[in-house]
Amino acid sequence: MQDTLPFIRPLVEKYDRPGPRYTSYPTAPQFQAAFAEDDYRAAAERSNRAATPKPLSAYVHIPFCESLCYYCACNKIITHNRERAAEYLAWLKREVELQGALFDDSRRMTQLHLGGGTPTYLSNDQLGELMAALDAAFHFAEPEAREFSLEVDPRTVTPEQIHELHALGFNRLSFGVQDFDARVQEAVNRIQSEAQVVELVAAARKAGFQSVSVDLIYGLPLQTVASFDATLDKIIALRPDRIAAYSYAHLPELFKAQRLIRPEDMPPPERKIELLELIIRRLTVAGYVFIGMDHFALPEDELSLAKENGTLQRNFQGYSTHADCDLIGLGNTAIGKVGDSYSQNVKETARYQARLEAGRLPVMRGYRLNADDLLRRDVINALMCHGRIDFAAIEADHDIDFRDYFADALAELEEMADDGLLAIDEGSIAVLPAGRLMMRNAAMAFDAYLSHGPGRYSRTV
Repeated sequence: MQDTLPFIRPLVEKYDRPGPRYTSYPTAPQFQAAFAEDDYRAAAERSNRAATPKPLSAYVHIPFCESLCYYCACNKIITHNRERAAEYLAWLKREVELQGALFDDSRRMTQLHLGGGTPTYLSNDQLGELMAALDAAFHFAEPEAREFSLEVDPRTVTPEQIHELHALGFNRLSFGVQDFDARVQEAVNRIQSEAQVVELVAAARKAGFQSVSVDLIYGLPLQTVASFDATLDKIIALRPDRIAAYSYAHLPELFKAQRLIRPEDMPPPERKIELLELIIRRLTVAGYVFIGMDHFALPEDELSLAKENGTLQRNFQGYSTHADCDLIGLGNTAIGKVGDSYSQNVKETARYQARLEAGRLPVMRGYRLNADDLLRRDVINALMCHGRIDFAAIEADHDIDFRDYFADALAELEEMADDGLLAIDEGSIAVLPAGRLMMRNAAMAFDAYLSHGPGRYSRTV
């Protein structure tokens, strides 16, 4: 039965403050340049020696785009020069080869995600080359055990190419829609028709993709409740398996592209709260399950089933159905999580190429977790994925007394409990229905690094 998600506007406004998204803990601001290639190699070796080595996952960053979307804060290269992509692919395959040598052949890759930029900037032939290199280096799991996805810009592919992508081994697609309103599209320089998206979603279903996802953004210039309601009408009619509705963070002082958005076109701050309320109401009434953060899925989707049975996971791509994997980051800026470490590759393509040309991994920075980090990561993951922290389970895994160790955090969470967002008893913390939009706020109480400076984070609601 579809559960309800109360939207209590005064509490949403009260707790809407900057905070981490907790796709990792510690979060990226804690990564250190002192963590170098030899540290990463050592982490990979430790992961191989684990009593039960984890399956492998990979994130591959394709930075190229044909045109600039003004809202975009991703690492990207705007170019029509296809030779640059061919050159990048050659170096990417070299990194795949170097990385593959670090992990035991017995381990299988069960999860793969291509992001960007625009992964479909590469031709299907080039994507085929990349998939062959990945399979040779990391040994893909059997098709029924895989979750292989890529992000698709609807302006860059045809229905025929969608069928070819399925033949290459991808079984999940994510279409970037953002908003169907023509005025909004023009304001952010991303013009695509509803007909394009409808045609491609139909092609994906016909090709046999297990899951089709659509990405939306709320808080964009010129968006109104009425205009976004019309976009939601069209999305609900498409009935994608998953919907991600991201809150737009307008930070023109940090991201040059966002300076191209006219300040007078930006909606007032209260508009985002109105849009979020609209999204939750429309999607839950339409039968979608609120997974957490920005994610919704149909009840029969694997993400909803994982939420129901307690196997939901969280990584740098958001929520996942797969068991915890060692995540290998490939491509410039890509982030990995191997064993008790995080790592990130260099950002500039010239430095990326130079490292690989010298036979070196392009690791720029990273972090090795200590015992306290591992403990807090488990606590935050339990909260973000399952909405519940069982003190006894944490105590058994980490040999602590939960109430003693986290006395400060429990005191900090009393206000959320008083507001009806959390239930705290002698043995657990549970997120109540009204608190599910504020899970990040609850997780922040267990973050040992926030007191060292808040960093620059998106708002929590």
